[in-house]
Amino acid sequence: MAFSNLHIPRISWRDLWLVLVPFALLLALAFWIAYHYVQPAPPGTIAMASGRPGTIFYANAERYRTALARQGIKVELVPTEGSLSNLKLLADPKSRVDVGFVQGGLSRLGEPEKVVSLGSVFYAPVAVFYRAPKPAERLSELEGQSIAIGRQGSGTRAIAETLLKANGIEAGGRTTLVDLEGQDAADALVRGSVDAAFLTGDSASGANIGKLTRTPGVRLFDFVQADAYVRRFNYLNKLEFPAGSFDLGQNLPEKPLTLLATTVELLAKPDLHPALSDLLIDAAREVHGRASLLQKAGEFPAPLEHEYRLGEDAKRYYQSGKSFWYRHLPFWLASLVDRAIILLIPIAVLLLPGLKIVPTLYIWRVRQRIYGRYGELMAIERAAFEQNTEEERAELMRRLDDFEARVIRLKLPGWWADELYVLKNHIGFVRRRLENPAPPGR
Repeated sequence: MAFSNLHIPRISWRDLWLVLVPFALLLALAFWIAYHYVQPAPPGTIAMASGRPGTIFYANAERYRTALARQGIKVELVPTEGSLSNLKLLADPKSRVDVGFVQGGLSRLGEPEKVVSLGSVFYAPVAVFYRAPKPAERLSELEGQSIAIGRQGSGTRAIAETLLKANGIEAGGRTTLVDLEGQDAADALVRGSVDAAFLTGDSASGANIGKLTRTPGVRLFDFVQADAYVRRFNYLNKLEFPAGSFDLGQNLPEKPLTLLATTVELLAKPDLHPALSDLLIDAAREVHGRASLLQKAGEFPAPLEHEYRLGEDAKRYYQSGKSFWYRHLPFWLASLVDRAIILLIPIAVLLLPGLKIVPTLYIWRVRQRIYGRYGELMAIERAAFEQNTEEERAELMRRLDDFEARVIRLKLPGWWADELYVLKNHIGFVRRRLENPAPPGR
């Protein structure tokens, strides 16, 4: 049978499509997976629980708003009643609040597992003032007196109840616990309406402490057992003040004094965008990084886990800082580049290697269409070398003709013509064997 009608196209489209289509589907799947994991662009506005206007929480929130505005992020301040209110808003998935300040010691009143920490940002001292003729060494000495511990649900009350309970003082006993807080509690102590008062946060500022220590008959409690408190309650810190820290002129305090302080943490919802997490910690460095009476320079923000787990993005920031793009590009551009790189991963992982793999697979498929025929031809050849009757040789010749016809109809690229003609020579060899069988016995 002649090969005069042999059709040899320049390319085998069938083989090419059988290789390209699965690869294209795999590449599309990779792009879909990459897109699925790409963070959306960070929102341009976030809501921050700020506490009441006039408080240190609100003042700090305004400074955050100024710092983030320089990066094109608008911070909407949401006035609240304070730490506990902030914690509840952040734990509520339906609230619009994204971030806020929460002082330590409140986790038992909220849902700490529903929030993450971006780090500790400053100390909130716990100052206990009392009236007594001589200094008290233990809070248990206040038993049986009238103590202002803050309003229900406040951070001050939560801390006061915890410390008093550790000293055997609880509601319902001989001690009268009064729902007064802040300046009202301080005024009641000055008037003599209460015997002691717990002050935290804004009411425990240096100015207020100095003012109360100058009041005749009023003493500031020295936590000589501070080390024991800190070991027992991991959210408490020991603060030591040298003589004269509050007033050098009047040497207040007259001797070194030890106070306790809770750590205020910057908490956020777990789904806070990673880029915003970085910006907020940057702002925290700007707002809280300087030295003050309560802290050393650079002490805050700090990746300390007390009652709330540190967010994964915050951990990454504290360990290695901002990514390369966010360090060297404007925020909006870095965000764009950061997301684009993730979409380029499929190109790097699949497309570039595919430029080598796809041609190899294509050649393999075309070659198999030729070499895969040799098994059938070898079977006919083996049969031709046996002693066959005329009828058997005629059947083998028919099989060989059919085989040759199928080879002729193969549509292969022109650059495989050499391989086809080699196969044709092998077919001719077997045909000659069938036409000239070996004599019996050979």
